[in-house]
Amino acid sequence: MLSPKIIRARLPRTRGITIPLLRPQARNSSYSTNGSSSSSNSLRRSVTIIGLAGVSTPFLWWLMSGTQVQPGGNDKVPYLEEGALPEQGHLGNEYDPRSSLSKKQVTRLISQDAYSFLVKDVAGVNRYDGAQVASNSPCEDRYAHGKIPSPLSLGNYDDGGGGNQQWMAWAVFDGHLGWQTADLLERKLLPFVRRRLERAQLASGVGSNEAVQEAVKQGFTDLDTSIFGTALETTRSSGVPLQEKVERLLPAYAGSCALLSLYDPVTRNVHVACTGDSRAVLAQQLPDGSWEAIPLSIDQTGSNEEETARISREHPGEEGIVKNGRVLGMMVSRAFGDGQWKWPLEVQQDMKRRFHGPEPLTPKYDVRTPPYLTAEPVVTSTRIDPSRASFLIMATDGLWDMLSSQQAVDLVGKWLISSRREDDHTYGQFDFGHFRNGVNWQFVEERATVQDDNAAAHLVRNSLGGNHHELISGRLAFTPPHSRRLRDDMTVQVIFFDGTDPKKRNG
Repeated sequence: MLSPKIIRARLPRTRGITIPLLRPQARNSSYSTNGSSSSSNSLRRSVTIIGLAGVSTPFLWWLMSGTQVQPGGNDKVPYLEEGALPEQGHLGNEYDPRSSLSKKQVTRLISQDAYSFLVKDVAGVNRYDGAQVASNSPCEDRYAHGKIPSPLSLGNYDDGGGGNQQWMAWAVFDGHLGWQTADLLERKLLPFVRRRLERAQLASGVGSNEAVQEAVKQGFTDLDTSIFGTALETTRSSGVPLQEKVERLLPAYAGSCALLSLYDPVTRNVHVACTGDSRAVLAQQLPDGSWEAIPLSIDQTGSNEEETARISREHPGEEGIVKNGRVLGMMVSRAFGDGQWKWPLEVQQDMKRRFHGPEPLTPKYDVRTPPYLTAEPVVTSTRIDPSRASFLIMATDGLWDMLSSQQAVDLVGKWLISSRREDDHTYGQFDFGHFRNGVNWQFVEERATVQDDNAAAHLVRNSLGGNHHELISGRLAFTPPHSRRLRDDMTVQVIFFDGTDPKKRNG
């Protein structure tokens, strides 16, 4: 940088050029958004510049020409107010009690994305609730819910009256390595599944459980095949802007689990398709009033012995594919996307070189015969007994990391019969070091509480701390990326079937 120097000897008689010397405004002066102030408040001081060493005359003219900028004039540069000087060695106490999470603010965070719908024209379903609390930014979970035309009606859809021509669908999608795959599934999975269901009906005319299950499986795998077909076609396309190519490739770079439930009111069957480790649990009330938790899906991870055996059969002679509960480093054994686990190495290397794709798993892992993951789901079909109170919980693993299936079922059972109340239970001063001294990281019955009108939000609250306000507010106070050490994205849906009426709960 050139530094100005006063050179008196060279230009002793040169006419001086004056410029204003800017000084900060007085601390008690007001800031005007239009930059104007009275001339009586403006501070001016002029200096005479004799010359600038190393600066040519044209530059000097440019520097000095134009409107003179004065304090309080046209200058709109913001003035940075100095804060109170801290004590030596630390910043001082900057805590603002207005920023702390009150109980009402905790409730707002838990319920801000919650929803609840009464179902009036689909036989067998009473109501469903949903909630989502993010940890990643943006949230990598997605969800879907609502009525769909019966795929077995072959176009004879009647949206009035009996409700037998409408099915219900609920889904949660747990993304990883990004949100893009889950976002695609939210929009595309149901259309792919319905197309396969309609083809199966046209071919056989029979809506058996086996036919439905096979059609759902094909719908899942069709979509995953489409994800990778689109990606490979994109790499060969010409005339497509790079930005658009990258957008098409991202669902293959990222990955997602999928959990889909389809309810047929004619047969009262709920068909649950699971790819990954999101979980569906059916609750049925026993004669003594307690609730039985019935798994409708099994977590598909490297810790699942059936999944480990399947992978070994598909890749004979390859050792170490599954290690420490992970499939070549991946927690789940089934997923959409995840090109690192599915593409041949030469394709991965080409993606890395041309489109900044993810690093191949080699040399850390011995990749010989991909794909090692599949999007094909395991599908179950279960009839809902109309004579028994029952409900279905669907959630991503963020919830199941904190709750067992039976604990979640018992919590909803308690929610059905308990009055909503503000819990005044108090705890001593808490920090996360207490987890090493007997305080349980996960849910415990002693912290159970009923404070929410939404059953899904009720599960989220209890999974994060329940009536322990210091614990739950501390967890929610963490923002991305640090929040991932305390909680995962959580997406929860609770479906109440006939015989289980949330409107009758004490409120």
